[in-house]
Amino acid sequence: MAMLSHVALALWTILVAVPIIWTFLASVKSEDEIFGDAWSLPAALRLDNWARAWEQAHIGQYMLNSIVVVFFGVSGTMLLGAMAAYVLSRYEFRGSKALYLLFVSGLAFPVYLALTPLFFVVQNMGRVPVIGPFIGLNSHAGLVLVYIAYSLPFTVFFLAAFFRTLPTAVAEAAFVDGASHTRVFFQIMLPMARPGIVSITVFNILGQWNQYQIPLVLLAGAKDKWVLTQGIADISTAAGYDADWSALFAALSMAILPMLVVYTVFQRQIQAGLTAGALK
Repeated sequence: MAMLSHVALALWTILVAVPIIWTFLASVKSEDEIFGDAWSLPAALRLDNWARAWEQAHIGQYMLNSIVVVFFGVSGTMLLGAMAAYVLSRYEFRGSKALYLLFVSGLAFPVYLALTPLFFVVQNMGRVPVIGPFIGLNSHAGLVLVYIAYSLPFTVFFLAAFFRTLPTAVAEAAFVDGASHTRVFFQIMLPMARPGIVSITVFNILGQWNQYQIPLVLLAGAKDKWVLTQGIADISTAAGYDADWSALFAALSMAILPMLVVYTVFQRQIQAGLTAGALK
């Protein structure tokens, strides 16, 4: 059984690692080398592919847009999701179970099925006086709100299960000492839930960073506000078969690299959070 597990892990590693390695290799090749021997080493490192993607294809601007949107999207998701999960898991009140089921039911509803109504919802939000222009279509704020909404179900589901396993003695002692519910949450319970918080934060970063369909619908009319996935797709479709493939693979490498760094830095915390949740 152990041998089969190791074989399966080895095959999975190959399936994941080989395309990534090939992408990075193609990003420093010429187009003739890319369409020639796919696995040959480049005659020279063509770093101008990266520069061309960064400047001419505006990948730098799109990456900055992605960083801003994902930062606020994940921050809002974690703040609201952690508070909702804590209340639903630690407090009993009328309708709490129904509210929790309402959150969890979002896991069974793919956001892609709601793209058309979602478009009109965000469009109508843009008609609200004063704040409308900032949260409507073709705005990063509108995209952030949608990211938060579609990320909340899994976040609440994951963190609610984690908060239920935390000991209540520490919180009760804090209440006896006069601490408010807000202080107990932010200064006691949230630090105790750090492994779960880190794990779900990384998952949300990955999910929002790689999102394509939602920004494609909500940011279609503002190219200067496009996110990275839209910019990469634009390289491959702008010129049809004459697309700049070297710059395309360079842009893909730029999109992959930050996520590799995030996962590498927080790998131990992710494993610790998942293990802690499973053991508890």
